[in-house]
Amino acid sequence: MTDGSEPKKPSQANIDKMWAYARKYAVKSGTSLHPDVSVTQTVVEGLAKNIDEVGRPLCPCVFYPDPQAEAKLRRWVCACDEMQNYKYCHCLLFVTADGTPITEYLPEGHEGREAYGIVKDPDPTRGRATAKVLERQKAESEGP
Repeated sequence: MTDGSEPKKPSQANIDKMWAYARKYAVKSGTSLHPDVSVTQTVVEGLAKNIDEVGRPLCPCVFYPDPQAEAKLRRWVCACDEMQNYKYCHCLLFVTADGTPITEYLPEGHEGREAYGIVKDPDPTRGRATAKVLERQKAESEGP
């Protein structure tokens, strides 16, 4: 039952912090912020709200039975594991210039690939930090 009041808005400091992070990370990862500013605003405010509530920018597009425990695991802290490994943002915060998520690196059968097909990475030289480290480690362990 609700009392009809608006949900509590996140702190302006955390909204500003997440806007700055989103802009910087989009450049760093070779992606764009969603061209519909209302999409970006909603995700940024969700990230800021989670900082207010659990101290970390947990992805606001996922339901967490225990947000505090999830924050400690790190896998859904922005930029989440899927973004770090596959350059795929299911929140649509980090996307191509036309607003579609990059799906090129997703494994077969992933819901993102099923929904959007294969969307090529417009800037394969940037992003996927975790995946690139793992690929380099694998190549080094296999030797020449």
